[in-house]
Amino acid sequence: MKYNDLIVERNARPTRAGRGIAAGRGKTAGRGTKGQKARTGHKKMPATFMGGQRALMQAVPKLKGFKSLHKKAELVYTDNLNGLTGIVDNFILAEANLITTPYTKVKIITRGDLNAKIELKTQFASKTAIEMIKKAGGSFAKAKIPARPKAEDKAE
Repeated sequence: MKYNDLIVERNARPTRAGRGIAAGRGKTAGRGTKGQKARTGHKKMPATFMGGQRALMQAVPKLKGFKSLHKKAELVYTDNLNGLTGIVDNFILAEANLITTPYTKVKIITRGDLNAKIELKTQFASKTAIEMIKKAGGSFAKAKIPARPKAEDKAE
């Protein structure tokens, strides 16, 4: 084995910056010459700092309140269910243009009268709406939000 064949860990002996010429990193200690970055106490600028220009986060107006990340349930009124019969779920409601898409939360709330005997399977319904459905001879069952079908590979 030769001395030059030895594999030495890169950080086996840490460099001591600013400890004289013999240390290898004396005088300016790797900071360059002069300037704000060479001074003590200098820290890296925050990512939002834009060189003296008004920072974007300070320029944008802050709106009051809070915006929820959860989408609100689409509302369907009981009087709109009169034209439907049998099992009614998100897909039937979307087909009847009562909701925009079957892959959302749906809540049934009371308005007007309900005459149709339906078997309702949605995510939410008000107490009075459930009573109205049962009074008409129907039933309510809580269901999960339907999952969107995954797109198949186009390579096949």
